[in-house]
Amino acid sequence: MNPQVDRLLVIGLGLIGGSFALGLKQRGCCRTVIGYNRNQDTLDKGLRLGIIDEAATDLEAAVRSADVIMLAVPVKVMESVMAQISPWLRSDTILTDAGSAKGNVVRAAEQVFGEIPPLFVPGHPIAGSEKSGVTAAKSDLYERHKVILTPLAQTDRNALKLIHSLWEALGAEVHHMDVPRHDEVLAATSHLPHLLAFSLVNTLANDRENRDIFRYAAGGFRDFTRIAASDPIMWHDIFLANRDATLKVLDEFTDGLAELRDAVARSDGEAMLGVFTRAKSARDHFTKILSGTAYSLPMNDNVIFKVQPGGKVQGQIRVAGDKSMSHRSIMLGALAEGVTDVEGFLEGEDALATLQAFRDMGVVIEGPTQGRVRIHGVGMQGLKQPPGPLYLGNSGTAMRLFAGLLAGQDFDTELTGDESLSKRPMERVAEPLRQMGAWIVTGPEGCPPIKIVGGQSLKGIDYQMPMASAQVKSCVLLAGLYSDGETSTTEPAPTRDHTERMLTGFGYPVECDGATARVQGGGKMTAAKIDVPADISSAAFFMVAASIAPGSDLLLEHVGINPTRIGVINILRQMGADLTLSNERDVGGEPVADIRIRYAPLKGIQIPEDQVPLAIDEFPVLFIAAACAEGTTILTGAEELRVKESDRIQAMVDGLSALGVQVEGTPDGAIIQGGGLQGGRVNSLGDHRIAMAFAVAGLRAEGEIVIDDCANVATSFPNFVELAKQVGLNLRIGG
Repeated sequence: MNPQVDRLLVIGLGLIGGSFALGLKQRGCCRTVIGYNRNQDTLDKGLRLGIIDEAATDLEAAVRSADVIMLAVPVKVMESVMAQISPWLRSDTILTDAGSAKGNVVRAAEQVFGEIPPLFVPGHPIAGSEKSGVTAAKSDLYERHKVILTPLAQTDRNALKLIHSLWEALGAEVHHMDVPRHDEVLAATSHLPHLLAFSLVNTLANDRENRDIFRYAAGGFRDFTRIAASDPIMWHDIFLANRDATLKVLDEFTDGLAELRDAVARSDGEAMLGVFTRAKSARDHFTKILSGTAYSLPMNDNVIFKVQPGGKVQGQIRVAGDKSMSHRSIMLGALAEGVTDVEGFLEGEDALATLQAFRDMGVVIEGPTQGRVRIHGVGMQGLKQPPGPLYLGNSGTAMRLFAGLLAGQDFDTELTGDESLSKRPMERVAEPLRQMGAWIVTGPEGCPPIKIVGGQSLKGIDYQMPMASAQVKSCVLLAGLYSDGETSTTEPAPTRDHTERMLTGFGYPVECDGATARVQGGGKMTAAKIDVPADISSAAFFMVAASIAPGSDLLLEHVGINPTRIGVINILRQMGADLTLSNERDVGGEPVADIRIRYAPLKGIQIPEDQVPLAIDEFPVLFIAAACAEGTTILTGAEELRVKESDRIQAMVDGLSALGVQVEGTPDGAIIQGGGLQGGRVNSLGDHRIAMAFAVAGLRAEGEIVIDDCANVATSFPNFVELAKQVGLNLRIGG
C-alpha cells in the first residue's frame, strides 16, 4: 500500500521537483500537491500539465498548510530558501530536499535553524537528464534509480520512514548513507565525470580545427560528452558546494592520468594494459550492478526457485569449471613469473572476486572470456598494496587462502565478504598463521573481517591439523612459501590436494608423504598453462538427479576426478547408483573423466567416515539421494557441515522435514529415512548448495517445491538453471 500525504509542497518546480510531484500525484500518494516557483510561467505550466493541483502565490500560506515540503532548489540557494520558510514551518511538518551536496545542505540547515530539525530528512535522487525545467518532468523518472537518504543522529525515525516510502512508491531503490560518505561517493561518480565532460568539450572547442573534430566525432565521444549539455549554472553551484570532495577526487584522477601519460610516453604496453584491463573490469562490474547481478551487492532480494514435480534428465553436458581450481589458478598465476593462460575458468561471482582482488593488488589480468584468462604474473614479491579492503564475496576458500598468501607481504590488508561469509569462522586459519609470526586480527567471534599487518618475518612450522580442512592446509602451505625454513601440515583425514598439485605445476616443489605435505620458503614459481576441469561438486547435482529420476541417462563431460574429491562417486556407487567413468586422462596434473549416470534404485547405507572429507561439499545433494533411497542412510563425522555457508546439516534437516521426510539431525551428521518427498516450501538460507540440492529434489517430489533465498547460486554455478532446464528439470526463477 502506497504512503499517504495530505498536502505536499514542492518548492522548485523543475525536472527533479516536478517529477517528484507528478509521480506521487499519479500514484495517489498525495491528496493535494502544491507547487511554488519564483517564475509564474513555470507554475502555469505545472498546472496545465497536471503536475500540481495548486500553484502557490503566497509562500507563507503554502508552508503553513503543508504536511511534507520538498526543497528541489539549487544547492546555492538552499540556505536562503530555508531561511525564508523557517518562521512559517509547523513543528509537525516533515522537510526533505533533493540537493546533490549533502554537507552543504546540512550546514545550511544548521545555520538557519540553529540545530538540525528532527523532521528534516536530507536526500538525493541519483537521476536526471540533460534536459531541465518543468516541461521535462516525468512521472517515472525515478523508477529503477537510486535515491540516497542521509539521516542524522537526531532524525525522527517516523519522518525517515515516510520519506523512504515516498521514494519507494516512485519506484526508486532507496539507500541510507552518512553525509561525508555521500559527498565523497558523488564527487567520484557524478561530479568528476561532469567536470571532465565540460573540460574536454571546452578544450576541443578552443581548437582551431574544432569543426572537423566535432564533425567526425564517433559514438564514444558523443556518449562521454552528452553530460556536458547539462545546466551550467546548476553544475557551477554543485562544484562550489562540494568543492573539497571534488578536489580530492580530481587530484586522484590527475595523478592516475599522469601515470598513464608516462606509460604512453615510455611505450610501456604492460602498464597500459594494466590500466585498461582494470578499467574494463570495473566498467563490467558497474554494468552488473545496474542489472542487479554484481557480486558486491548485498543479496537482499528473495530470488525464488520453483520446481514442478517429476521428469527425467537426459543428454550430454559440461558443467561449470572447478571453483577451487579457478581460485588457485588466479592466485598462483599472479605470483608466478611470466604469463599464465587458464582455460575453463569458472566465471562465477566468487572466482571473479578473487580475480578482482589481484587486479586491486596490481596484477594485469586479461579476461575472462568464455572461460579463458591470461595472467601477467608479478613474481612472489610483486604484489602492491590494494587501495582498500579486498572484497571476496561469498567465498570461504578465497578468504582462507588469501590470509595465508597475504600474511607474508610487506603491506597491510583487510579481507571482507558478504553477509554470509562474515559469519564464518576464521580463527582456524588465523591461529596457525600467528604461530608462524603473522600479525592477524579477526572480527567479532573470530569471523571476518580479517586484518593483516604486513612486514612480519614468518617462520616455518610443523602444523598438526586438529580437523581435516583443505582450506586450512592450503592457507598454511601458502604462508610457508614466504616463511623461513620448512613448513609442513599433517591432516587427520585426506582432503583435496589442488594446492599441492598446482604448486608443483608452477614449478614450486611440494613434498607429500602420506598425510603430511611440506614446502620450503623462499622459492619461486614459473608461469604455466592451466586447464580447469568441470567441478565435481557442480556435477554432483546432476549425478544425483540422474540417479533418482526413472528413465534418466546423462553424460557429464571432462569432470575432475581428483582422488581427494571422489567421495560423491564412491558413496553413490555404494548406494547402488549406475555410474561409470570413461575417457580417463590427466590434464595439467589433474585427473579427469567423462561420467555416465543412468537411473537405478538407491538403497540407504551407513556412509563410511573415510569418505566424508572426500565429499564434504556434496552432502546437501547426497541428503536428497538418501531421501529417495529405500531404507535408512546414516551420516556421521561431518561436523564441518555446520560451519559452511550455512549450518548445512540443520538446513537440510529443516528442508527435508518440510517436504515430509523423516530425518533427524545429530551433532556430526543425520539419520535419513528414505521413501520419497512431498511438495512444499523450503529456505536455502542463502546457501547455493542447499538451493540447488532442493531443486534436484523436485524430480521425485509429489508436488511443487518452492525454494527461498537462492540468489547465491550465481556464486558457484552461474548457469545452473540453464543446464538444469536443458537436461529436463522443470525449474523456473521467481522473486
